[in-house]
Amino acid sequence: MKMQAEVIREGELEKRSDSLFQLWKKKLVVLTKDSLSLFPDGHKRAKGKELGFGSILKVDCVERTGKYIYFTIVTKDRKEIDFRTSRAARRWSRRRAPRSGGWPGRPEPPPFGPADTAPEHTTGW
Repeated sequence: MKMQAEVIREGELEKRSDSLFQLWKKKLVVLTKDSLSLFPDGHKRAKGKELGFGSILKVDCVERTGKYIYFTIVTKDRKEIDFRTSRAARRWSRRRAPRSGGWPGRPEPPPFGPADTAPEHTTGW
């Protein structure tokens, strides 16, 4: 029986679909020290997709608009996964992961302090 990892952060993000129309779909995102898991329709009981940090090459913040912050996860096989979060959810996005260069080689994620201590400008999500 697999033990569940301690959840560091959990919340909703929008992921761009791989379909022809590239629609944004809401996902429940769960961050642990080892992985990022995505669940459809905001329910953990549905089967989720797990992205281990060993497979991530980098995380880049690609754009900030008045309404959204857009960022991309690039995997070691060069697949790009696009996400966005509303400016209202900015606190979540600023505290989610390390700066560009990502998790690989890090034994555990950085500590999460109060949101006020997080830098205003980050290149990671």
